[in-house]
Amino acid sequence: MTEISSPFTDAAFWITAGSILFLLVLSGFFSGSETALTAASRGKLRAQADKGSTGAQKALAITEDNERLIGSVLLGNNLVNILATSLATALFTRAFGESGVALATLVMTLLVLIFAEVLPKTYAITNAEAAAARVAPVIRLVITVFSPVVSAVRVLVRAVLALFGVRADPDSHILAVREEIAGALYLGHSEGVVEKEDRDRILGALDLGERAVEEIMLHRSQIEMLNADTDPEELLRQCLDSPHTRLPVYRNDPDNIIGVVHAKDLLRGMYKLMFGPEASPNGLKDFDISSVAMKPYFIPDTTTLDDQMRQFLRRRTHFALVVDEYGSLEGLITLEDILEEIVGEITDEFDPAADHPVKKTKDGQFLIDGAMTIRDVNRAMDWALPDDEANTVAGLVIHEAQMIPEPGQVFSFHGFRFEVRERVGNRIIALKIRPL
Repeated sequence: MTEISSPFTDAAFWITAGSILFLLVLSGFFSGSETALTAASRGKLRAQADKGSTGAQKALAITEDNERLIGSVLLGNNLVNILATSLATALFTRAFGESGVALATLVMTLLVLIFAEVLPKTYAITNAEAAAARVAPVIRLVITVFSPVVSAVRVLVRAVLALFGVRADPDSHILAVREEIAGALYLGHSEGVVEKEDRDRILGALDLGERAVEEIMLHRSQIEMLNADTDPEELLRQCLDSPHTRLPVYRNDPDNIIGVVHAKDLLRGMYKLMFGPEASPNGLKDFDISSVAMKPYFIPDTTTLDDQMRQFLRRRTHFALVVDEYGSLEGLITLEDILEEIVGEITDEFDPAADHPVKKTKDGQFLIDGAMTIRDVNRAMDWALPDDEANTVAGLVIHEAQMIPEPGQVFSFHGFRFEVRERVGNRIIALKIRPL
């Protein structure tokens, strides 16, 4: 009598089943590695690498080329998944006949979903940096082995994309560092984790490299200047009445700046003539302000705030005069102006504009100085007024209205209602604004 052998007692059956389980483990490893290496913070990995972690160093190295990393991991993951599914189909067909195909599909879908996708990826997201450091040495070897195939796939993908007019930049990043930080800050603020002031400070520091001095400079119409030909007593009075410690000095024409005088240097020079060793009763009348004025420092209006801050620190000066492409004076900028873009308004007991520049009226609108920059308004009110075409709120209204409006005129654009409250000459002094 011939004995009928069962497939479950066959050694080949259990070898195939063991191979499928091993391939599922490999699939889970590839899935978790991909998630860990893409989700890990490069900043945290850098901190670990600086402390001597070789795994973090390797993780940083392989994530430099994300396209190559993801291509190699996906290639390995797909290979093991397809092989595991093929073996499972053959195994279940042998054991259960034609119904084994459907059964293999159901079982492998559940196994791959739970143990090769959800489970390893959940762990990788929870411990991204630690997992990335552990898997980096193995993934580095996988990348080396699969590199020729991945390179060929790269060429093929770019060729296919080119047929549809899509050009892939191999050096581009999915998200620039600045946008990634800004997005995290906005998300943290919306969730209540990051305070508004902290968000504004960090974003202000990030924006310095993208903004020009002309956006925040004090316009020439608001600059206090000293005339070098003015009587010394009048110069002293102007200096004492001014809230500023540094004042530009001109001769004949306000565009002809001959120097910048510091209040202390002016007082020292006058004191020397009045009470010094060679003092005389009429000594003050012989005072020449140009003798105590510093050489003026001129900069172009296109200089970025980041570059200008570095120049201020390098030159050990805090004061610069801004000129346009024709050399005409446009305004002035100080180191304090740049710092205010990071920390907000800096005021002291001598600042005449120490009050909050935005005041809420009884009717729920906001009274705003027309000379206030759009960026400062957005920061103070958490609004999103565009600053591409104008630097100040008054400039935005004039640009949108295509005219210099009269007091009382009302405009609606960008989701806000603007009412002109006061105008002096061609300058809009005050506006009432409210969101629509």
